[in-house]
Amino acid sequence: MLAAILSAAILGIEAYDVTVEVDAARGLPAWTIVGLPAGAVKESRERVGAALVNSGFALPPRRVTINLAPADVKKEGTAFDLPIALGILVATGQLAPDPLAAIIAVGELGLDGSLRPVRGALPIARRAAQRPHATLVLPPGNVAEAALVSAVPLCTPPNLTALIAALHQRRLVPAEVAPAASAHDPQAPDFADVAGQETAKRALEIAAAGGHNALMVGPPGAGKTMLARRLPGILPALEESEALEVAAIQSVAGLIDPHRPRNSARPFRAPHHTISDAGLIGGGNPPRPGEVSLAHLGVLFLDELLEFRRHVMESLRQPMEDGRVIIARAAHTVAFPARFTLIGAMNPCPCGNAGDTTRRCSCAAGDIVRYRARLSGPMTDRIDLHVHLGPVGLRTLMSPRRGEASVAIRGRVEAARARQRARYRSTPNCSCNAQAPPSRLDVHADLAPDARTMLDRAADRVTLTARGYHRVIKVARTIADLDGETVIGLPHLAEALRYRPADPATDDATAPA
Repeated sequence: MLAAILSAAILGIEAYDVTVEVDAARGLPAWTIVGLPAGAVKESRERVGAALVNSGFALPPRRVTINLAPADVKKEGTAFDLPIALGILVATGQLAPDPLAAIIAVGELGLDGSLRPVRGALPIARRAAQRPHATLVLPPGNVAEAALVSAVPLCTPPNLTALIAALHQRRLVPAEVAPAASAHDPQAPDFADVAGQETAKRALEIAAAGGHNALMVGPPGAGKTMLARRLPGILPALEESEALEVAAIQSVAGLIDPHRPRNSARPFRAPHHTISDAGLIGGGNPPRPGEVSLAHLGVLFLDELLEFRRHVMESLRQPMEDGRVIIARAAHTVAFPARFTLIGAMNPCPCGNAGDTTRRCSCAAGDIVRYRARLSGPMTDRIDLHVHLGPVGLRTLMSPRRGEASVAIRGRVEAARARQRARYRSTPNCSCNAQAPPSRLDVHADLAPDARTMLDRAADRVTLTARGYHRVIKVARTIADLDGETVIGLPHLAEALRYRPADPATDDATAPA
């Protein structure tokens, strides 16, 4: 008897349909799995066999052939355990095929028949939503993320025995969905805890409001990392479509929080400087998303920026421009989204004391030049905001006066983002000023005459590239949005120019703010 069970698999961050066909013929007992199965798929024979026996079902001595269609695409993971088990029960006459016609089954089986979670439940749910009247059967550990797709009915039995009983009765119990989580953690670090460094706080507010890349340069202990880790507290919450996109990437990577899948907080990723280019950009076989994709629509924080290997750092250039990463393999090509805000932190010299009036720098001039040259001109040009931090004085640290709270800063950021969403409503893949194409700047920049004159003079004086010219306008547009102004005035442009290095190749990183 031949059985066919609908299932799904992941390629990139998208799911595709897989039909699990099972044939149990008379002959010498043997299991054969075809359809380009990987190692974990081939091992399903032992898991499924033990799960069926321990759940009280018979395993007749038959020659079992399992085909995973389409057969020309490599199959990875353990999600086919459940559909294979159901197919064997149908093929051996222990389960009627009719109840299975309207279900899509995914899940790993334990040896006792329990259902264990798998990666990519959210993309699979989005794929299942395209089949009307289909119920997605998956492990209880995946229900929270799959429930983000409200259009698909879910069933999450605890084990194989409970599922078969429900199929015999033709009554699948709908899954219960947890409530959504808050976008911002009230216990998150607050900008009010940071003493001094008002210029850096202002730069990060502009970065959050417009999605601009920023670089903080200062001696050890100036508060660079402390400031960066407080940036998520002032970022606006993700919209529903954005939250689904971020959750799909986390689901494929196996990083989604089962207790907080409905999380509208923007991601914040801070990889160590020893990371490889594949870990940062993505890669592997099958391709997996890297840190730039895990930071999609959020923040990628690179602490000790110049300690990253040169080729790893340079691999960021294309994602910063295109907003996506394309990974090509012999069998297929996968595209991962990567629209992130880069926040970097670095010391001004190898010892970290250059420009510090309280500590002596021990670096030779040549060492400082070589150290700063690790950040190439093209990378420097892609960073909108360059801010220099000086050491914080003891009197400032001991002052009882607290800085402005994150909630107050977030209010201004959200208002500025709302203006930008309205401005770029008709522009694809653009929701903030940093993502705006140059053609949109010609329409919406609206520079005041004196600001236009200053920009023309500055372009010649500091030798702005075409990219730098447009980025200055974008930053000035964000500053005007924070002030609630429709026209970019002279103060807005002047502040934007302050954050550009005079020369990307010879920027004086020792000058404190």
